[in-house]
Amino acid sequence: MSEKKEDVRFEKFGTVSFTRTTRVNNFIDHLENDKVMYTHCKTCGAKFFPPRADCAGCLSSDMEWCEVSGTGKLVSYSQLQYAPVGFEADVPYSIALLDYGEYQVFGRLTGDLDLADVKIGMPMTTVVNELSNGQLNFIFKKA
Repeated sequence: MSEKKEDVRFEKFGTVSFTRTTRVNNFIDHLENDKVMYTHCKTCGAKFFPPRADCAGCLSSDMEWCEVSGTGKLVSYSQLQYAPVGFEADVPYSIALLDYGEYQVFGRLTGDLDLADVKIGMPMTTVVNELSNGQLNFIFKKA
């Protein structure tokens, strides 16, 4: 009888990964294929980012992966001068929220964007980003 191997793909996400395994480990596979994905409940239609394995509305596990595509509108952003443990070397960096209409995505603005050019309502895209240590995340770029 073979021992079941732990699926630790989520260790590859972000500057610091606080989660080794999750029920949405496929998120990493999608990032490796240059796609940022959200989940959609096939039972009630709810959409989730970050992705969820179960619907918070109807509790169904009948979820499908959908790509974050097109442009979102910048709803809010903030430049952080202090960071949580593990992110101290990243400051200052900017976090933001993009509205794609049927769902919203929370993440970081690209570091090469001049904040003087950032305006609420501006169109932005969500793209996969590989960090210098080989980890993956996603960032928002000006559309």
